[in-house]
Amino acid sequence: MVSRRTCAVVAAEIGLDRRLEQHGRVPDDLRRSGNVLAALMEAVLAALYLERGLDAIAGPVVGAFESRIQEALTEDVDNKTALQEELAKRGRRVEYVTLGTEGPPHDRTFRCAAVVDGLQVGAGTGRTKKDAEQAAAREALATLDLSGA
Repeated sequence: MVSRRTCAVVAAEIGLDRRLEQHGRVPDDLRRSGNVLAALMEAVLAALYLERGLDAIAGPVVGAFESRIQEALTEDVDNKTALQEELAKRGRRVEYVTLGTEGPPHDRTFRCAAVVDGLQVGAGTGRTKKDAEQAAAREALATLDLSGA
């Protein structure tokens, strides 16, 4: 629930990216950066907690994260764990390899592969290595026909 991606999405949903515009010239790539938005969300939450206390901010914070909380409760989106568990049942294991990186340090895109028994069985891209590995695991589950196992 408190992943960088979740914090970045909520920050954008509540308009923190637009607030950056109001406080001087912030380049578009920084304003759209998931890492920057996540850090900003964490900083805002910390400041509100210190200024107002937990009781005062709990309701609005839960409200802001409500859709992500419901999503986490209803969806099993951890493909890496699912792949690892299914392969372990068969005495196999997966390794993840970074195939490439594009973009400047603050706005990267990663491409990773899921490798089983020396063969690439899935590949994916993402804004973080973790996201790219999740996408590769999702593809590997489908390729190996393990998604319904």
